[in-house]
Order: sequence, then C-alpha cells, then structure tokens
Amino acid sequence: MEIKPYLSVIIPAYKESKRIKTNLEECERYFSDKKYTFEMVVVVDGSPDDTASVARSFANRFQNFCVIENPENHGKGYVVRQGLLEAKGELRLFLDADGSTSINHLDAFLKEFKKGYDVVIGSRDIQGSYIQIHQSKWKEIFGDTGNWAIRIILGLWRYPDTQCGFKMLNEKSAKEVASRMVVDRFGFDFELIVLAKKMGFKIKQMPVRWLNEAGSTVSLTGPNGYFQVLWDLVKTRIRLWNGFYKMEKSND
Repeated sequence: MEIKPYLSVIIPAYKESKRIKTNLEECERYFSDKKYTFEMVVVVDGSPDDTASVARSFANRFQNFCVIENPENHGKGYVVRQGLLEAKGELRLFLDADGSTSINHLDAFLKEFKKGYDVVIGSRDIQGSYIQIHQSKWKEIFGDTGNWAIRIILGLWRYPDTQCGFKMLNEKSAKEVASRMVVDRFGFDFELIVLAKKMGFKIKQMPVRWLNEAGSTVSLTGPNGYFQVLWDLVKTRIRLWNGFYKMEKSND
C-alpha cells in the first residue's frame, strides 16, 4: 500500500541543466534529517537541453522522486498547475529551479499551516524580507510597476509581491485552485492568489531571502515577458467579471 506523503516539493524546470543540480543538492541536504514523508516532483517543460537527465540522476538520492517530462514547452504556469495536481502530498510546495529562494524557508512555512492557513506565499516586499542580489534597475522598475497594476486590477492590495516563485498550498486548496487555473505562462502567480482569495482560503505572506540568479532562462521582455503578463492580467480580470471561474468549493 502506497503511503501518502506529508509534503510534495514541485520544481518546474526549463533549460535548467546547469542550475537544477545545485538546487536538488540543497534539497537533499535539507531533508536529510527530516522525519516526515515527502516526495520530489520535477516537471520539465519541453526543455531542449539535458535538464531531465540531470534531474533523473537524483532518483536514487531521494526516497520518492519523479520526473514528469513534457515533450513540448507549455509555460511555467502550465507545469506548476500540472505539478500541483499530480502531487500526492498533504502539503504542496513549488519553488523555482534556479534556487533563488532557498528550500531552507520551508520550516517557517510549515508552522503557518499548523495555525490554520491554507496557502502560504513568499514575498520579497514585506517586513523581514531581504533581496541578497538585486535584478537590474530597469527590471526592478518594470517589476514594481507591474505589481501595482496587479494590485489595482485584481484588488490584491494586501499582496505587494504576487510573483515570488516560492508558494505552498494544502491539498484541498491546491486541488481547488489549480483545477481552475488556465494561465499557462507568467501570470499564473496572480491568478493562483486571486482565485484562492475569492474562494475563501486563508492566505499568509511570509518574508523570504531572495537572490537574482544569473543566467535566467525566463525572458521578461517583449511579447513573452512583461507584455504577456499584462495581457494575462487583463484576461484574468475579464474572466472574473464574466464568471468564467466557478468559485464553489467541492465537498471532498
């Protein structure tokens, strides 16, 4: 009989063959003395390099480890959604493959679920957070402008940073929210938060220590970057207006 893990760690990955190894090694060290059951789920998004094979090389270093490899690239939102729904844990964390937010934050996040929260999200813009290595000035300006647009258009006033790639959900909120999400690329973070908020799940923001890792595989310029986020933002607002999202929770 398969034992249900307490925790699932989901790592979406695209062209991360050079950096995912370091992140998985850090996860291995972190979990070496943990007593609870957990699984590692790496979702490779149609990556043309050897990200999948590098990830698979860790299969024997974790008790429960799987790699989901998509033949085509769909976008980070798609694979995070896929990972949240494929995972089996009572709690489900996703974090960026580049290690910009360390797995070592997990202890603090776990405590919040014991207080009754359903969703716990990392934030780089609340008291106690620290940015160790900043992005370029123009990226920070675009990012700050985008965050204000998200807060205004979606009514997420209390959430100054919706885009941090370190978020954790309990099983019920993961299933309820991820099954309704449709944004495949950069806007999935704010879609996740606004759906969780509208559905009445209790959300907690936690400060994180964040560093901008060099060699990002995600472009935030042109149509696949900030303009894509803006378009996703507008479409999400329209979907909320026209009742596209069915907000009623299941009884499961």
